[in-house]
Amino acid sequence: MDVDKAIARISAAGLELTDRRRNPEDDGWRLSFANGALVTVHDSGEVAMEGKGIEAVAQALDIPAAPGEI
Repeated sequence: MDVDKAIARISAAGLELTDRRRNPEDDGWRLSFANGALVTVHDSGEVAMEGKGIEAVAQALDIPAAPGEI
């Protein structure tokens, strides 16, 4: 998944993006949302989620709500 598409879908679900920066490995974007969810969208398209609030993010992205990489 593309980072801009992920942000658009999550934001459309009513979740506020609070931070966007490259991850420490510089192979993707680390996104923080006001509900406590942390989402990494890798350049390869893989998505990893952690933190509280991932259920709402997973629903917005139409992916399983489990921490880790999808």
